[in-house]
Amino acid sequence: MKGIVKNTVIITLITLVAGVLLGLVYEITKDPIAEQNAQAKKEAYEKVFEDADDFEVVIETEDADLQAFLADSGFTAQTINEAMEAKDADGNLLGYALTVTSHEGYGGDIQFTLGVREDGTVNGISFLSISETAGLGMNAKNDEFKNQYADKNVPAFSVTKTGSTQDSEIDAISGATITSNAVTRAVNAGISAVEYLKGGNS
Repeated sequence: MKGIVKNTVIITLITLVAGVLLGLVYEITKDPIAEQNAQAKKEAYEKVFEDADDFEVVIETEDADLQAFLADSGFTAQTINEAMEAKDADGNLLGYALTVTSHEGYGGDIQFTLGVREDGTVNGISFLSISETAGLGMNAKNDEFKNQYADKNVPAFSVTKTGSTQDSEIDAISGATITSNAVTRAVNAGISAVEYLKGGNS
């Protein structure tokens, strides 16, 4: 009996100490991790808006009104996590930089930043998180695929398997049509979100 009590006390003490240590580690690392994430996001925004000198928050977290607008437009599996105004050195608005998440990826959520100029021209995308199949869906990170969106001004993109013949068509990644569609629909959701932002959130 004494042995059981002793073991129980020891296990309890170990659990308490471990919990305190984990709490301390979290407190010590949470700020550096947050800073690293913020820096990674800033660099991703700069990749899709190289001529911007500053980024000002328009939407900091998922916005219910914007998501409702997107849902009404048919984008129910896409989320705008954050929206920034991209500005030049004089504070003039150049366009918008968004963090977009697609929930339609083959291997899970796909998240990227998207740059869209004031006139609707897409600057490009920069991936933040993608876990698609190696050698297939992961090829979405290759310039050959993602650069297809850059410098295009169209209402929406569509995926084709027969070779693009116009600006609005995106060549599907071989063997990864699901990924191709997931990214493309998320880009379209971002374009739609920019129209929403330009309309004064109406």
